[in-house]
Amino acid sequence: MAASSRAAAAGTGRDRSFDVLRAVALVRVVTYHTFEWPWLGYVFPSMGVMFALAGSLMARSLERPAAGVLRGRLRRLLIPVWLFGLVLGVAMLMHGWVPGPDVLLWVLPVGDPPGNAWGEQAWAVLWYLRAYLWFVLVSPLLLRLFRLAPLPVLVLSLVPVVVLETVTGVPDGRVGSALSDASVFLFCWLLGFAHRDGVLDRLRAPGTVGFAVPLMAVGAWWAAGHPAEGSYDLDDIPLAQALWSAGFVLLLLRFRPRFDGLVRHRVADRVVTVFNARAVTVYLWHEMALMAAVPLIDLMWEVPALERHLPLDSLWWQFGVAWVLIAVAVVCFGWVEDVAARRKPRLLP
Repeated sequence: MAASSRAAAAGTGRDRSFDVLRAVALVRVVTYHTFEWPWLGYVFPSMGVMFALAGSLMARSLERPAAGVLRGRLRRLLIPVWLFGLVLGVAMLMHGWVPGPDVLLWVLPVGDPPGNAWGEQAWAVLWYLRAYLWFVLVSPLLLRLFRLAPLPVLVLSLVPVVVLETVTGVPDGRVGSALSDASVFLFCWLLGFAHRDGVLDRLRAPGTVGFAVPLMAVGAWWAAGHPAEGSYDLDDIPLAQALWSAGFVLLLLRFRPRFDGLVRHRVADRVVTVFNARAVTVYLWHEMALMAAVPLIDLMWEVPALERHLPLDSLWWQFGVAWVLIAVAVVCFGWVEDVAARRKPRLLP
């Protein structure tokens, strides 16, 4: 690790491996939303990983008074969302959107904020921030409950998703969406608590593998028997997503791969730093970047030299253009994360 990064990590108490995992998860999200490869969710279930990392950091934060922690978390989440909603809202208004009273969900997204079909690709990603918001709000109580009986609570946290997906069904509307997402990733969030409290370190390696691997196997079996419109994509099969993510993240946090070789490289270390300091910005704006890449590439087709020499019809080209636009968004809007965290605004961290 570069000296500056080591000092920063030591000064903040951050786990640098968490920073690397978060950066990998964000790259995986953008990759999936570009190519829509179903197998990516099995190789690296990024949302489960992100919820687990957030759960661990939340447990650490709650060593301080809960009221102040909640205010800080809400501020750091909501201010970037408000800016995103302002920009996207104006664009949707220009494309015929007529907002109703539920527009207030853009102020406090306890349910999915509204929008129109034109902007759906961009605002659909807010489900993660809505689920994250609910987990943050209930974490003071949830952490107390977890600490009463860590392993039983962890195992029982899989019951809601099993019941919703096999017995009762998921209710319609915003309430159903919130319940479904929370049930799918509750185990991963609690795994973050277990990581922070050292519960995972006390588990024997064979027992951990003996629990995690069957979870993943059952998740894969459920996906194979319940394809969504012929696809085995975990994103479309909630119970399979919950079980596969649970097993994968349990192994990941218990055995914690080290990334010393990666972060010793100055450029790689710098990239990881930027990704983590601008994680909300990258996540919020990546779909907008993918949308904007399409008309931008259409303009490139009008230039004969570009048409002849560039692979304009390749998704890989759209992927590259989108990352350029994400970088632009980081420069233009990323400083808002500094404001939300009450740091001095910087174009790049």
